[in-house]
Amino acid sequence: MPESVPVRCPACRREHVYTAPPYPCACGRPCAPRLDPAAAPAVLAHRTWDEDWVTVRCTACGRTNQLPHPELGCPCGTVLRVPVSDAPSPGARPEAAVPSDSPAPTARPGAAAPQYDGRIPFQPVTIRTARDAVTATALYLRWLGYRDIRRADQRPPSGIGLAAHGLVAQVDPAVRPASLRDVECLWLTAMTESAGCVYFSLAGYAEDARARADTLGVPLFVLDLTGTPTPVNGPGRRLAGSGGA
Repeated sequence: MPESVPVRCPACRREHVYTAPPYPCACGRPCAPRLDPAAAPAVLAHRTWDEDWVTVRCTACGRTNQLPHPELGCPCGTVLRVPVSDAPSPGARPEAAVPSDSPAPTARPGAAAPQYDGRIPFQPVTIRTARDAVTATALYLRWLGYRDIRRADQRPPSGIGLAAHGLVAQVDPAVRPASLRDVECLWLTAMTESAGCVYFSLAGYAEDARARADTLGVPLFVLDLTGTPTPVNGPGRRLAGSGGA
């Protein structure tokens, strides 16, 4: 059962009871950061990619997962970053149980949906904010087998850029369909970095954007509000069926 801790907003002094949301590990079990009830929350004034994530070890399989740092939005408008503990969760397996850089399982030929031998189907996370869309995409890319996911060095014209070894990804939480220019800019960025690329959009794609993505071989995915990515072109379906490097 997820743990709850008392949290006092330093701006308005309201008392809250906070429970860290669980996220799915690759093994399928829920995984949540261990909260530190003795430390005071920090007011979130600005974001950095490294500080937005924490490393959490799954108590079921021992894998290490990069999860969003726990945050609490107070009704007064203040966003609080809830402290986490460095102590391992009760029942956690030793680090050698499952190395964090263990290779991704191989794809099952002919699978209609992303599915790997020895791995359950992807477990989505609900999307309520742009940050949730980035989280869902990062978890999906990790589920596909990509490692070292981080914020991209180059900021895309729209949305948020992510990068992994050999891959550049764009997450577009806008309410308008992604345009031809959006797809071409992502492809050009990937070309300059000698990497592959993939686009995730909440609102879908313009017709000319889809056509150009097919020509350039850019995988396209649509994210629904449950956090489930669905491939919408041939390159996307091939990536979903075979996984990443």
